[in-house]
Amino acid sequence: MDPINPLTPEILDATSGLFAQADVFVRSLLVPWRFYQVAGIVAIFVLVKLLRGMVSRRLTGWARAREGMQKWQLRLVVTIDHNLTLMMFTGFSWLAFWGLGYVTWPSRIQLFEVAGTIGLLLLLVNFAAKLIGNKFLSRVVSWGAGIWVVAVILGFDAAIVSFLDSLAITFGDFRLSALTVIKAMIVTGMLVAGARLVTRGATNRINKNPDISPSMQVLASKAINLVLFGGAIFIGLKAVGFDLTGLAVLSGAIGVGLGFGLQKVVSNLVSGIIILLDKSIKPGDVISLGETFGWIESLGARYVSVVTRDGKEYLIPNEDLITGQVVNWSHSDEFVRLDLFFGTAYSDDPHAVRKLAIEAALGVTRVLKDRAPVCHIVGFGDSSVDYILRFWISDPTGGLTNIRGNVYLALWDAFKAHGVSIPFPQREVRVLGDGGPVESAILR
Repeated sequence: MDPINPLTPEILDATSGLFAQADVFVRSLLVPWRFYQVAGIVAIFVLVKLLRGMVSRRLTGWARAREGMQKWQLRLVVTIDHNLTLMMFTGFSWLAFWGLGYVTWPSRIQLFEVAGTIGLLLLLVNFAAKLIGNKFLSRVVSWGAGIWVVAVILGFDAAIVSFLDSLAITFGDFRLSALTVIKAMIVTGMLVAGARLVTRGATNRINKNPDISPSMQVLASKAINLVLFGGAIFIGLKAVGFDLTGLAVLSGAIGVGLGFGLQKVVSNLVSGIIILLDKSIKPGDVISLGETFGWIESLGARYVSVVTRDGKEYLIPNEDLITGQVVNWSHSDEFVRLDLFFGTAYSDDPHAVRKLAIEAALGVTRVLKDRAPVCHIVGFGDSSVDYILRFWISDPTGGLTNIRGNVYLALWDAFKAHGVSIPFPQREVRVLGDGGPVESAILR
C-alpha cells in the first residue's frame, strides 16, 4: 500500500497548477471594472447579512400564525429559512445585473451575472440534497456538488479534478483517490434520493390499496426499500469504478462469523418475515401477551411496537410472538365479548334481575345493540344468586377495563333504582364457654 505523501511529484504538480490558476484568477479581478463589481458583490453580501434576521423572523412568524399547515409545507418553510441568505444574495445579484444593464456595458456587469448564476445553482443543489434521507450523506452531496458547480463556472474544474485525483492510496492494483470517493458519495446520494422518491410513491399506492392486507403492505414496503436502496448503493459504487467482487468473499466470511453471535437477531428477523407472511398480527390489532395489553403501533424488522392504554410503548421481539401464546382480540374481526359476574339476594325475582341487567348494559355507549347482551343464572351461592352478563363491543382499542367499569356502574344504578340488593357474606360465630351461657355474635 502506498500512503498519501504530500511530497510526491504528482501531488506537487497538481498543487502548483491549482495555485497558478488561482493566482491568474485573482489578478484578473484587480482590473478596475472587475474590482468595482467584486466590491458590489461584497456589498450585496453584507446587505443580505443585515437583512437576513428581519426576514427570517417575519417568515417564521407568518408560518406560526397559519393553522393547519401540512408537514411538507412546514419542512419547505424550514428549508427556505435555512437557505434564506443564499436566496436573497441570488436575488439581489440578478437585480444588480438587470438594473446596471441599462446604464453600463455588459463587461461591467459580468461578475454580477456569474454571482447570480452560482447562487441559483447552489440553491438547486441544496434543495435537491434535501431529498436524501441520510443527513450526513445529504451534507456531503450538498457540499461536494456545490463546490463542483462553483469550480466549473469559475474554470477551476480541471485543476481541482487533477488535485483531488492526486490524493490517492493504492492497494495492489486498486487505486482509491479523493476524487473517486467524492464521486461515489455524490452519485450514490443522487441515486438514494431517487430511490427514496420512488419508494414513497410506491408505499403510498400500496397503503391505499384496500385489497392488500396491512401486514402484506408492510412486507411489500420493506421489500421495495431493500431492493431500491440496496440497488442504488450498488449501482452508485459500481458507476464510479469501485470493484465489488472482493466484497463477496469478505461478506461470506463475515456472515459465517456473525451467524454464531447474532442468532437471536437473525431469529427475530426471520420471525418478523413469518409474521408478515402469515398475517397473524397486523398494525392496529389489539393483543395481549403475558401482562402486556395494547394495540400494535408498528411492525419492525426485529420487534413489534405495542402501545398500552397508559401510553407505554413495549418493543416485543418478534420471536416472542412466534413462540409464545398471543391473544389477538381483533384477528379475524373487531368484535369482542366480555363477561361480568355479579350476585343478588334470594329475595329478588331472578326474571326481573336478568331484565334489568340487560337493559342496564344496553344503556352503555360502547355496548353493541345488534349483538344483544344476555344474562344467565350460573349458580346458587351461599349468600346470593349468581349471574353472568355477556355483552359485545367492536372497539377493543378503546380499552376493556373502562367498559367493564361503565357496565358495573350501570348495574349499580339500575339495581338501586328498583330495590335490588347485592348481598355480602354473613357469618354467625358462637363462642362456647365452660358450661356457661352461649355467647353469639354476628360478623359482617
